[in-house]
Amino acid sequence: MTGLPREATSPTPPVVVGGKKRPRSFLVGLFALVLLAAAGGLGWYMSRPTPAAGVLKIYGNIEIRQVQLAFNNSDRIARLLVQEGDHVRRGQLLGELDTTRLQANADKAAADAEAAAKTLTRLLNGSRPEEIAEARAALDGALATEANARATLARYSKLVGVNAESKQNRDNAEQALKVAIANRQSAEQALRLAIEGPRWEDIAVARAQLASAQAALAYARRALADAKLFAPADGAIEDRILEPGDMVTPQTPVFTLDLDNPVYARAYLPERQLGQVRPGMRAFIETDAFPGVQFPAWIGFVATTAEFTPKTVETTELRTELVYRLHVYACNPEGKLRLGAPVTVLIPLVNNPPSNRGEAPCGK
Repeated sequence: MTGLPREATSPTPPVVVGGKKRPRSFLVGLFALVLLAAAGGLGWYMSRPTPAAGVLKIYGNIEIRQVQLAFNNSDRIARLLVQEGDHVRRGQLLGELDTTRLQANADKAAADAEAAAKTLTRLLNGSRPEEIAEARAALDGALATEANARATLARYSKLVGVNAESKQNRDNAEQALKVAIANRQSAEQALRLAIEGPRWEDIAVARAQLASAQAALAYARRALADAKLFAPADGAIEDRILEPGDMVTPQTPVFTLDLDNPVYARAYLPERQLGQVRPGMRAFIETDAFPGVQFPAWIGFVATTAEFTPKTVETTELRTELVYRLHVYACNPEGKLRLGAPVTVLIPLVNNPPSNRGEAPCGK
C-alpha cells in the first residue's frame, strides 16, 4: 500500500502572532470576536435615539437685552442703593441726586404760583363793598367842594359888579370852580369803575400769569422728581458705572440693567425650512447646563432679510448657506438661562399653530 507524502499527513503548522506561535484556531476565534463586535456596534447605531419626527432642531446662543440707566437731571449723586449683581423690581428706587438746589427752585415756583392765584381771585371777586363806599364818599366830597366853589364865584362876581371886590379874586374863584368840577368828574369815574369791577383784559392777563406760574411749578416738581432713579423693569444690575459724588447729566449712564426675563435665543433658520416656522409658534430650549430640562419658549421674531450663516455658528461647509435670523423667547424667572450660553432650540412642526403670545406672559 502506497502511503501519502509526509507533507500531507503532518499536523497544521502553527501561526506566529505577536512573536509567538499560535494555533490556527486562535486566528479563527479572533476573527469571530471582531464580527460580533461589529454586529453589536451596528445594532447600537440602528437603535440610537433620534430627534422626534416633525420637530425642527436648530442651535443658537442666549441673548439678553440691556438698558443704560441715567438720571433725567444734572447734579451730584447723593447715594446709590444697589450693587452689581443685585436683582431689582420695576419701580424700585436705585439712587438719588443732591436735591438742595432743586428743592429751592420748587419752593420758589410754588410761591409764585400761589401769588398769581391770589391776584386772579382778587380780580374775579371785583371791588369790595368798602372800596365802593370809599369811592362814594370821595364823590360826595368832590360835589361839596364844587358847590362851595360855585357859591364863592357867584359872590365875587356880584361884588365885582359894584366895585366892592377885585377882578383878581373873582378870577381865582373861577379857577377854583374848574378844579372842583374836574375833581368831581374824577370821583364819578372812580365810583363807576369800583362798581363795574376789573376789566376783562386784566382778568385775562391774570389768568395767563397764573398758567405760566403753574407750568413753572410743574417743571420744578418734575425736575425734583427726576433726582430719583427708578428701575424701569425687572432685571439684574450688570454694571455700576458711577459712584456717589460723581456729577451726572441725562447723557451719563449710572447703571447697566439686564432684562433677563424673558430672554431670547438668537438662532439661524435655513432657507429651505423658512416656510415651516412662523412667529408665535411654540418651541423649547435646551441647554447643557441643565440636561434633560426643556424650557418652554415661543418664536418671537423671524428676520425678513436673508444672510449668510455666521462663521462662528456653522461649519466651513455650511458657511455659504443662506439663513434667516430667529429670536426664540423664553421666560427666565430663576435666571437659569445665562447670556451667551449655547442652546438647542426644538420647534414642533405638527399641531403648533401661531398665536399672539408675545412677551407678556412672563411675570403675569
